[in-house]
Amino acid sequence: MTDELVFGLYIFALATFVGYQVISRVPPLLHTPLMSGTNAISGISLVGSLVAAGSKHNQVSTILGFIAVCAATTNVVGGFMITDRMLRMFKATRSLRASDSIAPPTGAKPTNRGDA
Repeated sequence: MTDELVFGLYIFALATFVGYQVISRVPPLLHTPLMSGTNAISGISLVGSLVAAGSKHNQVSTILGFIAVCAATTNVVGGFMITDRMLRMFKATRSLRASDSIAPPTGAKPTNRGDA
């Protein structure tokens, strides 16, 4: 193996290890802002893949650009779906907490709201 290939594999292994350590230590409360940042980066890669697909250097670059556009679009859409789901989870928690704090008056009978 050449020194350049060994160096590239070393950087890849190091980046994989550091990336795993960083992501595994993120508290759940920060996942939504990080997903939004990741979506922005994915959007930039989508623009780059559109440029690669539309540059028409040769047939291979157009095909690879199209594959990159499909992958980046899937990444952006999936990221926004996950972010939306996380935000809905936080909204549901807040509304439940607000309703739990409202107690019926003392001595009042509970009402069945399904009959109304």
